[in-house]
Amino acid sequence: MQALYQAEISRIDISEALTNLLAEEKFIPATKEFAEKLAGSAWAQREKNDKIIEKLSVDWALDRLGKVDHSILRLAFYELNTGEVPPSVVINEAVELAKKYSTKEAAKYINGLLGAHLRK
Repeated sequence: MQALYQAEISRIDISEALTNLLAEEKFIPATKEFAEKLAGSAWAQREKNDKIIEKLSVDWALDRLGKVDHSILRLAFYELNTGEVPPSVVINEAVELAKKYSTKEAAKYINGLLGAHLRK
């Protein structure tokens, strides 16, 4: 989520954002590999997922969405679309990220949006 946010805000390539983040701390190679795959894939599918977010965001333009919240949603929609992680886990992780990095209102919004997507 942080790499997606950094790439969006700084207008840099996702690989550069990952390099910046992964250089800050020591991570085992498997963690780096997982982060690169997850963030890189979510970034590559951002336009597709933005269309889904926009469609589900009734009366709320995409440009009004906070960048942190947008990054969380992009990551969550990528994970939901892969089907590799149970939807309840994806939603829970997205809500926890919003609580930690955004607001309680954002957590509710993200929960509602992801839930609406699953019901469709």
